[in-house]
Order: sequence, then structure tokens, then C-alpha cells
Amino acid sequence: MRVIATAGHVDHGKTALLRALTGMETDRLPEERRRGMTIDLGYAWTTLPGGETAAFVDVPGHERFLTTMLAGVGPAPAALLTVAADGGWARQTEEHLAVLDALDVRYGVLAVTRADLADPAPAVAQAREHLAGTSLADVDIVETSAVTGYGMGTLRDTCARMVARVPAPDPGRPARLWVDRVFTVPGAGTVVTGTLGSGSISVGDELRIASTGRTLRVRSMQCLKATVSGAAAVSRVALNLRGSACSSVRRGQALIGPEGWTVTGELDVRLTRLVERLPKELVFHLGSAAIPVRARHLGPDTARLGLAHPIAVHQGERGVIRAPGNRKIIIGAVVLDVLPPPLDRRGAAAARGVALADVPDIPEPALEVERLGAVTRSRLLATGVLPPGSEPALDAVTVGDWLVHTRQWDTWRTRLCQVTDEWAREHPLAPGISRETAVRELALPDPGLLDALVGEAGLVHDATGVHRAGARPAFPQAVERAMRSVRDRLTETPFGAPSVDELLSLGLTERHVAAAARNGLLLRLPGSVVLLPDAPQRARQRLSALSGPFTLSQARQALGTTRRVAVPLLELMDRTGLTRRIDATHRQCT
Repeated sequence: MRVIATAGHVDHGKTALLRALTGMETDRLPEERRRGMTIDLGYAWTTLPGGETAAFVDVPGHERFLTTMLAGVGPAPAALLTVAADGGWARQTEEHLAVLDALDVRYGVLAVTRADLADPAPAVAQAREHLAGTSLADVDIVETSAVTGYGMGTLRDTCARMVARVPAPDPGRPARLWVDRVFTVPGAGTVVTGTLGSGSISVGDELRIASTGRTLRVRSMQCLKATVSGAAAVSRVALNLRGSACSSVRRGQALIGPEGWTVTGELDVRLTRLVERLPKELVFHLGSAAIPVRARHLGPDTARLGLAHPIAVHQGERGVIRAPGNRKIIIGAVVLDVLPPPLDRRGAAAARGVALADVPDIPEPALEVERLGAVTRSRLLATGVLPPGSEPALDAVTVGDWLVHTRQWDTWRTRLCQVTDEWAREHPLAPGISRETAVRELALPDPGLLDALVGEAGLVHDATGVHRAGARPAFPQAVERAMRSVRDRLTETPFGAPSVDELLSLGLTERHVAAAARNGLLLRLPGSVVLLPDAPQRARQRLSALSGPFTLSQARQALGTTRRVAVPLLELMDRTGLTRRIDATHRQCT
């Protein structure tokens, strides 16, 4: 199926033309028929030569209904623009062309209608003049009359050739349906219609309302009034929904699949034409949505949009910025970043404008990884930068879900070596920098990246922190002598732990003992008990010689030590599995 939106001035024959093309009446409201003017969106379809089905979205041409017109045109990839032979190029024709050009719609046909009422040649000449320089400059022009049938066969053939050129959507893209009608069917419940512009939807699927996050389930669905089990983009579909959120569905909302979209309330965009000053009251149109926004210039052609409510959007999508009541301000907006950084310091806006100057309109994964430095594959998928299933060539290091540009990776690796060496110089008793401090100093977005960096930098990460291989505490000479004295004493009497006063008399402070323990030179137990690191193994050898389970008192006697030492030592041996409690008073070696 191909979806084509109509465009053109009010009363220039759009609806009559579709009636002649499809045999269907798109004006469904009594007021529309009474006034002879399209007020809301209408739909009709037909099979074109070659077998392709074309679904037409008939939009109102009156200036008061421009928002409704944008809701119909937004999700459609192609347009049927009309100009009446007896009316010529008109104000709303120009405005609708401005919308199509802002959306960069490049596939279309211009039908000069009512050729039975006036010579179409002047209208054709006017159209060529106005189309020049726009996205529709090269479209075919067909002279028609819905009354006599003149040119209708040619129009059908021309539409068939046009839709054949429209690129087929990627079936792997995530689902998004722009809602343009919501109504209730007795016995069925809530039904929404809209253009499925991306992905596919099947009966039973769970969908989210993008702006609220509430979920719904597809009970049944139709495509062009035929019941189907599923549909793929681009299609006109009607969904019968169930769920507590049904009452909150409105035109302009997007129904999206569970994954693959970024829902955001801020966008950085490139404007398709320069405006010296943007009005305060603006509306951003994307798909069928019309969202009040506040715009802030970043650069000559870039701006930050603050949305009144969040939308599901991908980078590279194109919307329209419009000032209500001001026909001159209809500007295309290409989405450059859906997760922009905060502008929370002086000069941040100008710096952001400079950073965005080289960002392409169509996102390229390799450039996006380079621009961000480090980004998750999940984010690239959710922002639409990385098509599902694609594996583009990237100048990046892969760590789990992270893609880190090689330049950023080299910068982090070099910086890690620097901060590690600086820490060792400033903290000679604890030359290993903690994991948390290293992550903070490098401003890593994920602590998990540190482990891979440590290995590539030739560093060591252990219980003492990150350090150079072989790094040990650098004790003053007097402390080294005292440490040797303590170790010598403990070698002779392994469980004769010196007291705190004895350690202080040797010049060993708590800080010195802690540094020695971190680096495996001493074992520090609760109660300021200091032993050699192999004390638990030595204790097990002695205790294994006891016959049967032993008490704390028997263990103390076998080790030749005090209760102050025996209690924390045995508790450590329990935790490490060298001993096992039998009951409240007895243990045995394992």
C-alpha cells in the first residue's frame, strides 16, 4: 500500500477528484456535505495500474483547518497537489506547498482540476513557476476534469509511476502509528485510525501511548475496511484497542511498540530556512501531532525546542514549525538530537550551535559515535541512528553495549595512566586509586568501562585499587624498619599480636597498618589485632592436631595466644571455611 495526502486551496476540487479516482466519498460529516467543504480528514483508496493500492488522505483546504491538514500530510510520504483551472494558484495552495516543502516531500503529482471550466494552460504555467525551487519542483502535472473524466486515466498512470519511485520502508524499523481519528464502536469499544508510518503491528501486540507511557493491546484491526491479522508500513489501519488507557487516546498521539523509540520533551533541530527571531508561541507538527513549543536559537540555523509534552521521535525526522496566525512562518525542522545536553552554563547555547553545525540531516552511525565519543548501541537504536540489524563499519571500541570512538578511548586510556601515577605520587602509602575515584576523574558514563581500560593501559585492578604492576606502599625508612620488626616477631610467635601501644611505640600508626594490610604485608583483624597474612592457615595446621571438635579456650591454648587474638581469628576462619561451628561452643577444622 502507498499512502498519498491531498493538498490545495479550499474548493479547488480535491474531494471531487478523489471521488472520480476511487469511486468513494471522503466527506463523511453532515456539515461537510452541507457546506461542500472538507473540514476533517477523509480517506479513500483504489488500485492503481500495476496493482499497487493507493490510500488517499483527503485534507481540508481552508486556512482555518491548517492544523488538520498537517495531521493528514505529516505521516504521508507522497502528495497529490491540486490547482483549479478556473481559480489558478491561490493563497492556501501556496501555504500547502510551503508545508510539503518544509517536510521535504519529494514524491507527488500536481493535478490541474476543472479543465472543463477553463483553459488549464495558465494554471499549469503558474504551478511550474511556484513549484520551482521546492522539493516538488520536478513533479508531473496532469490536466483533469472530475466531471467529464478528462485526464483521469493519465492521472492514474502518473500516480502509479510516482508511487513506484517512493522508497519502500524498512520492515525492521520499530512500529509507530500516528493517530488521526478516535471513535467508539458499540460492542467493540475504542477504535483509532491512522497512518502506520514505521514498522508493523499485529493483533495481540502491546502498544504504548508515547506521550503518557500507558499501554494498550490490539484486539482486532482492519486495513481499508478488510479485517487483517497484521499490517506493515506504510499503511492506513484501524485498530480496535483494549485497556484502561483507551479513554486517553487522542488525535496527534503516537502509538509505539515497546522498544526502538526515544520519547523526549526536548529536541535540537536544524531550520530549513533562516529566521532572525522566532516568535514565542509556536507549534511543532510531526506526524499527526501539533505540540506547543518554546524555541531558543542555538546557531544561525539551529534551535532548541522545548515541547509541551513528550513525543516519540528519531533523529533525521522532519517536522514543521508554525506560528499560528502567521502564514509567513512555516519552517521545516530536521531533528538533529533527541537527547540534547542541558544548556546550564553561560555560553552553552552558542557552543551547542557550533557543535551542531556539522551534524548531518540524515544521521550516520559512524559520525554519531565520533560526535558523542561514547554511546550505547541501545541508544543508537532508540534514536533511529542505527537501523535494526545493521552492522556499519565503526571506528570504535566495543565494550558490552558501549561503542567508544577510538579517539575517546585513547584519551581515556592516557588519562587513566596519568591519574593513577598522580595518585601514587600523592598517596605513597596507598598507591592504588579507588575504582570510584578513577571513574569520576575520567568522567566515564559507565563504571563498567573501567575494567577494559585498565587492561589496555597495562595497569592492575585489585583490592588495593588501580595501580601500576608491582606498585607497593612507599613507607618511610623508619616505618620500614618498624614493619620488619613486627614481621620478624610474628614469624617467631605467629599469634602473639602486638598491642596498639606497642605498635605506636615502634612508630606504626593505624594508617601505616592499614596500608600494609591493603597490600598483603599484614593481616588486620577487628580489635586492632595485627598478624601475618598466613596466620589463618598456620592456625588451621595447629588446630587440626587437636582430637575432635574444640572450644575457644582449647583453641587459644593450642595457638598460645590470648582471647583478644583468638576470637577474631577464629571468626575469620569460620567465614573463609577453614573451620566450621558444630554448636554454640565447639568448632572443627574442615
